[in-house]
Amino acid sequence: MNPNILLSQLFVNNLASAGLESVVISPGSRSTPLTLAFEAHPGIETFLHIDERGAGFYALGMALASDKPVALVCTSGTAVANYLPAIVEAQMSQVPLLILTGDRPHELRHSGANQTIDQVKIFGDQVLWSVDMPIPKEDAPDVALRHVQTTAVRAYATANGLRKGPVHVNFPFRKPLEPEASGKWQVASKEQFTVHNSQFTINYSSGTLLPADEQLDWLTAVLTQHSRGLIICGPRCPGGEFPAAVTALARKTGYSLLADPLSGVRFFNRRDAESAENKSLKSAKSVDKIIISGYETFLQQETGWPEPQVIVRFGQVPTSKWLNAYLDKINPAIRLHIRENGVWADDSQRTTHFWQLNETAVCQTLTARLNNHQPNPTWQQTIRATEKATWDMLEAQLSQHWFDGAAIATLLAKLPEDANLLIGNSLPVRHLDQYGRSQAKTVHIFGNRGASGIDGNIATGLGVAQATGRPTFIIVGDVTALHDLNSLLLASQTPNATLIVINNNGGGIFRRLPISQHEPPFTDRFLTPHGRTFAHAAAMFALNYLRAENRAQFEQAVETAVTNPAPRLIELMTDGDQDEQIRREINQQVSRTRT
Repeated sequence: MNPNILLSQLFVNNLASAGLESVVISPGSRSTPLTLAFEAHPGIETFLHIDERGAGFYALGMALASDKPVALVCTSGTAVANYLPAIVEAQMSQVPLLILTGDRPHELRHSGANQTIDQVKIFGDQVLWSVDMPIPKEDAPDVALRHVQTTAVRAYATANGLRKGPVHVNFPFRKPLEPEASGKWQVASKEQFTVHNSQFTINYSSGTLLPADEQLDWLTAVLTQHSRGLIICGPRCPGGEFPAAVTALARKTGYSLLADPLSGVRFFNRRDAESAENKSLKSAKSVDKIIISGYETFLQQETGWPEPQVIVRFGQVPTSKWLNAYLDKINPAIRLHIRENGVWADDSQRTTHFWQLNETAVCQTLTARLNNHQPNPTWQQTIRATEKATWDMLEAQLSQHWFDGAAIATLLAKLPEDANLLIGNSLPVRHLDQYGRSQAKTVHIFGNRGASGIDGNIATGLGVAQATGRPTFIIVGDVTALHDLNSLLLASQTPNATLIVINNNGGGIFRRLPISQHEPPFTDRFLTPHGRTFAHAAAMFALNYLRAENRAQFEQAVETAVTNPAPRLIELMTDGDQDEQIRREINQQVSRTRT
């Protein structure tokens, strides 16, 4: 057998044994052995994207939604470099990716050979591990074959460790790259794939970090002795049982739970929490009062309540500008951050205690220990009253004014139970944070908030749609959409995905910045109005197209997408200057009402 094919099959077989289920391939010659090995493996599903930058984000979305490693395969040269933006996001958001790159053999490196660049450790510190594989040989000793197998399992285990992230394995191949026999490549059976692996196997498994009794004793004492506390759930909190577990803990302690829209806690079915608390809740509404989501608005003013004594944090740094400013200003006795992956996320450098423990286990165990604890009703009622007053005012304003922020709230209200929402960076995620009220239905919110780039957002959302099979809505700004037009090719193949583009003709986020007061160069160098619409792009990629210019048209378009799933692009036309003016007026109105 061609040694390139043998090495690739050994590697792919062991990835599958470790748990790999999906790979995104971009076509290219030097990666042929890897592509053939993946195509032949019966246990791994293959996907194709011709653009490596989009492919990287597509795999990122799949891994983000499944919380499992997804592999990428590409050829040598600049194809490899195009993965970098997605790798940066994966590293910053702890998303498991396996980047497998074809390369020229060592003798062609640094020689001027065509399509040959230095790919060894090309991603630097952005990956958790980087390996340059040996060139396959026909007479390779058994230890060399075992090295291929162990490297595959180690790569998977590293990407899927407590701190998940990207791993790069580089494969130099000499020609010939194809099978020795010409004709159709025969798909291998499972038996063929295990023949080279029959004498040596590696079993991979992982576990969780559970709290020690001493830690629980200390924290139980802290929570019972300090009645004023906040639980902060930032982006990338765990899934599974965590939303119900942290909600139960908040209820038991009496601490208000401030939930980021990307935490997985703000939008989940409260009946899950009711079940988790042994039916002790009488209705979903009692849990709603614990989860606070109006803080981006009400923290713009002085709160009027005493400072919290304890802050318990989960996940990444919150999206909210005003929440972060508030946390930086106050002086609680205890600031505890719990993250099983051990990744530091405190740009104000004020954490007093950092625990690398399983978040769900901590919440569940503490709730059981606090069974007889009576929370402080005054503290609860004060924050809940502020939350209610804020949303009464916000929802009245949102019903009266139509702008891009109201569109986000409208979309959220119309999404079906268990739908996905990929929220674009820049303005959309900020609008969701401010205008997305916590609700008692499960909506799975995704976003690239590690590096917060506007590239690859569409591809990420399509990867989420592919991995879950659930109805998926991707809402981005026009500049974000222009960055990722190539991925509309994937959209045309994803019937459960709807792309919504808010077209305000430029980079609307810059209207919030001081540079907006400097004209020129504000319009030409920052706002960058382009004067384009997306109707022809939708036609080019065979997407159903709907245009909305007001609330009624947008509501109808979303309802059509919900009831008639198909590859679809909805373009919402807004006036960026008017959008920003309405947002400011709403903030001022809420401020006047509170004072």
